[in-house]
Amino acid sequence: MGKAFTEIAAGLKDAAQHAKGKNSGVVEHMPEQINVKAIREKTGMSQERFCATFGISLGTLRHWEQGLRTPRGAARVLLKVVEKNPSAVIDAVGE
Repeated sequence: MGKAFTEIAAGLKDAAQHAKGKNSGVVEHMPEQINVKAIREKTGMSQERFCATFGISLGTLRHWEQGLRTPRGAARVLLKVVEKNPSAVIDAVGE
């Protein structure tokens, strides 16, 4: 058996230990929570206006605000930028 097999087997063992709550070499990366409602309210926009401005579906925004889902990927990045500098993003999208 080669080096790749040994590394994969070790990784699987670590994953199994981690899943059982035991000490392992697994490093978990948990992104910080985003308060989407607070970000939207900081802009002073209604849900409808926020969605129209940033190209987000109303249903998706409502799921985020209710905590039923969390934004990921580019949506997460957009929301973080809106949180830090909403006027720059609004200017950039021409609203």
